[in-house]
Amino acid sequence: MSGKARHFYAGGNTSVGFYSLFDSVFQDVERKLILKGGPGTGKSTLMKTVGDRFLQAGFDVEFIHCASDNGSLDGFIVPSLKLGMVDGTAPHVIDPRYPGVVDEILNLGDFWDGSKLYLHKKEVIALTDEISANFASAYERFAEAKIIHDEWEQYYIEGMDFNKMSAMTDELIQKVIAIVPDKGGSGRERHLFMGAATPDGSRDFYDNLTGHLDRRFIIKGKPGSGKSTLLKKIATAALTKGYAVERYHCGFDPHSLDMILLPELSIALLDGTAPHVLDPSRPNDELVDPFLYMDQQVYEKNLQQIEEVEQRYRKVVAEGTAFLAKAKDRHDELEAIYVSAMDFERMGQQSRKVVNHFFRIGNDVGIPEVL
Repeated sequence: MSGKARHFYAGGNTSVGFYSLFDSVFQDVERKLILKGGPGTGKSTLMKTVGDRFLQAGFDVEFIHCASDNGSLDGFIVPSLKLGMVDGTAPHVIDPRYPGVVDEILNLGDFWDGSKLYLHKKEVIALTDEISANFASAYERFAEAKIIHDEWEQYYIEGMDFNKMSAMTDELIQKVIAIVPDKGGSGRERHLFMGAATPDGSRDFYDNLTGHLDRRFIIKGKPGSGKSTLLKKIATAALTKGYAVERYHCGFDPHSLDMILLPELSIALLDGTAPHVLDPSRPNDELVDPFLYMDQQVYEKNLQQIEEVEQRYRKVVAEGTAFLAKAKDRHDELEAIYVSAMDFERMGQQSRKVVNHFFRIGNDVGIPEVL
């Protein structure tokens, strides 16, 4: 029987630049194979192949997607075996902390022909610099969009009754957390992204991450209505009672939360508003609507400004996304140069030896020949 696959991101293209949560995502991994090498050397393909083999062998696998390339992986983890693989190249540079006993490197750059690459020196430098410039421009636009979003929030904050919002949060904590036993001690938390700004626009894995859970609380508040604060308070309450919490950060503003999962309670609480729209669709879904605590007169007074600022926000976000797409196009051109210089037959032979040896060390369970 095939295992179950979970999908999420560990890094994001955000309003504060590239934001990494790799340390938290891999915090429980005891054997980590770090892949090095330039674009087009086969890192993502290798991780997909090995991750799928574990999945087919019946192990649950977490697939970590790349925010800058919708078709690529940044890594995978087999939680039950506490092992995984990860792309250790920029922008999420990862190097061994405990070489040989926890981390090892497989450098796919060892299998390219340097003389062939050198023929394309000027192209490689130009494309690399253009990619960096496009990412810089994207992050500038997203930073500008955050300023506009803050302005957008103020129009809603003016009319919000946060005392009622706080009381509703307390009621929700009573409903979700207070009724369960205290496990003692502090729970363990993990930080991830369920969605990301990508070259193809905003993408998320809500359905994959929450579809199997018993209960989902879907929050439909407006900007500035306190959705992230509500999620943080419930996360803290769960941790205080000893329960594990997965905090899924906002792919636009990583200091905010889009979702928390309480795996031991089979519960998700999530922001179901754009760009990651999710509506109640199952019997155990419950709608949470902070807009109920909005003064409608204030809202109507500010409606024209709200509509104008929202248009400005979406325009600037679209400009940032366009720069991500340009970076992806140039990256594809760069990959093609490296692909032409790679000896994939020799890379495959050596990778097979390294990967199979690495994943068998220190394990007494039936790990398959993954390559």
